[in-house]
Amino acid sequence: MSLARALTILRRTLLAMVGFQLALAIGLSLVDSYRRRNKKPKPFPVTAPESVVVGDGEITTYTFGADLYDDMISAIEGAEKQVLFETYIWKGDEVGERFKTALVTAAERGVDVHCIYDGFANLVVSPKFLRFPPSLKVLRYPVWSPGVRFWDLRRYGRDHRKILVVDDEVAFLGGYNIGSAYATEWRDTHVRIAGPGVWDLKRAFADFWNLNRRRVLHRSARPLLLEAAADWEPEIRIHRNVPRLWMFPIRGMYLEAINRAATNIWMTTAYFLPDQDFVDALTDAARRGVDVRLLIPLKSNHIVADWISRGYFSEMLTAGVRILRYKAMVHSKTATIDGSWSTVGTANIDRLSLQGNYEINLEVIDADFARAMERIFETDQDNCHELTLSEWHVRDVYRRFTEMVLRPLRPLL
Repeated sequence: MSLARALTILRRTLLAMVGFQLALAIGLSLVDSYRRRNKKPKPFPVTAPESVVVGDGEITTYTFGADLYDDMISAIEGAEKQVLFETYIWKGDEVGERFKTALVTAAERGVDVHCIYDGFANLVVSPKFLRFPPSLKVLRYPVWSPGVRFWDLRRYGRDHRKILVVDDEVAFLGGYNIGSAYATEWRDTHVRIAGPGVWDLKRAFADFWNLNRRRVLHRSARPLLLEAAADWEPEIRIHRNVPRLWMFPIRGMYLEAINRAATNIWMTTAYFLPDQDFVDALTDAARRGVDVRLLIPLKSNHIVADWISRGYFSEMLTAGVRILRYKAMVHSKTATIDGSWSTVGTANIDRLSLQGNYEINLEVIDADFARAMERIFETDQDNCHELTLSEWHVRDVYRRFTEMVLRPLRPLL
């Protein structure tokens, strides 16, 4: 056989494999979408909002969207000077309209209102809903963010952040998007920050705005200038992934905390698709006696991500990591370690979040806040099915085959 003939056969084989993988992924998604039609969301336990004093400020945790939205709207309605609002998904439903009305009303009474949303994430939202009056300064992060610089990998990240900052008083951060389904059907985690930490979130919003302000849907789009505050809050830090600057500190934050763990690592994530170094850090911790628990949805809203994540289960279960599968859609991105370290934010444990998108996480080193996070985790754990190694080993051939076929797609998610 000639070399040219061999290369042709190899190329066609590779194309066939890629085509089969994509077809399987699309097929799984379509079947899952059909099965979900008219299905009622599963109920889940929640914990009431809890406030903890941290340093010179206060952090309040939310685990139910309706509670969070009430407090966010209340903060917007009480704004006197400025509202900075940023979200990944902004549905044009009842909850989305409620936020839009509150923001427009604030602007009409003289409050300086800036809004940011991701264009790609809202492609299915009605264009009518996404039309705003001139009183709002709106930045629509574009569907195609690289522009003509298609070769520049730094310009492909999506804006996956969820932030609200009101005056210099309060700020909100976490996993909740804006929409009616998230208010009652998804289990997620958000925090409200009062105190010096608010300034860090103001800076994070302003930096993104100024980096992308040429895309603002407002004729007077000017730089967002903030007066610098001298106060630092030593117990908390805000970590920001900024793809344009090739900055991805959230992954490093996680790995440092995991590698230092001595007693427990309790982690919740909607999608678990890490790189091998992250998996190694968790399994190494389990082997040295750390109580490592990973809480993920039994079935998420992205079935292909679920299938691909299962490729890590054998290695992790063998090392002693406990895998807890939540009986509803859990969208939280949280962790607490050794009763002193915690994080809440927007970054999932996947490559897109840790090494691709604009993300933001709060890091807290405080025992009282860690206890609050542990109580939330324990409540969630009561609504989980724990996957055992013996159960995993007896899964059927169909599941093993699907996991094997989809495995090459890991680097894309």
